Amino acid sequence: MKTIGLSIAALVVGLCGSVVAQESDDPALLGELLGFHGTETIVLVMTTHCYETTGLDSSFKSAAENWYLRNVGFLELADRVIDRLGGQTPAEAEAARNYSGAQIMSAYNQAEDKDGFCRGFLGQVEDGKLDIDQQLPQILKQAQAIASE
Repeated sequence: MKTIGLSIAALVVGLCGSVVAQESDDPALLGELLGFHGTETIVLVMTTHCYETTGLDSSFKSAAENWYLRNVGFLELADRVIDRLGGQTPAEAEAARNYSGAQIMSAYNQAEDKDGFCRGFLGQVEDGKLDIDQQLPQILKQAQAIASE
């Protein structure tokens, strides 16, 4: 389901700017880096929800675990760069997670075919289409450049 992948990218990019304090040296980039964790939240929330609603299909748990293993380095990179840019408050991090989770659940709730939505989402996660390097490649390059300074 290509639509799911496109809507995930939109959710991640859209989430960022609204939850970041303006005290950072680069609030726009800081917000975009929070999108790394927004992607994580989307994957965890949706795979957990689909796992529970599809009769405890373990492929959802495996997909989430594998996604995390493929992306943990990117998440840690984002944290290092966020700290370098002035950090984030716990409230900002929580707001970003809540926003991401609410947006993906809203997309799920609007889907006519809930099982189809879950299966399409699972395919996106398993295929790596929701990996940070696929969803946010430009932001990842910026973060890598900052980290190497």
